[in-house]
Amino acid sequence: MATAILLYLVVLGIWGVLLGLRGSGPSPSFRGAIVIVELAILAQGALGALTWIGQGPPRDLLHILYGVALLLALPFAATIVREGSPRRTALTLGLVAFFAAGLAVRGIVTGSA
Repeated sequence: MATAILLYLVVLGIWGVLLGLRGSGPSPSFRGAIVIVELAILAQGALGALTWIGQGPPRDLLHILYGVALLLALPFAATIVREGSPRRTALTLGLVAFFAAGLAVRGIVTGSA
């Protein structure tokens, strides 16, 4: 599931940057895609919590920090840029999706170390 989220975030990043470069804002489909990835991240966190209950905490608790940061990155960015131009909003959300993909990579690496 973590790999699917990572790949999805990369696609969102490309999509957002392309929207911004074309001068348009986030489309309803793009916004819906952000909601979908947030729900996937929540589901991943729920699975992690169940794993913690059943098998104990992860070897590196930094793994949890990456998960929380991943969950909050896109909504935080969307809150900050909601007053900006549509172009800036799309570019920012695309770039933050790439940042979130980096967080996902770090979470995967710390979770399996």
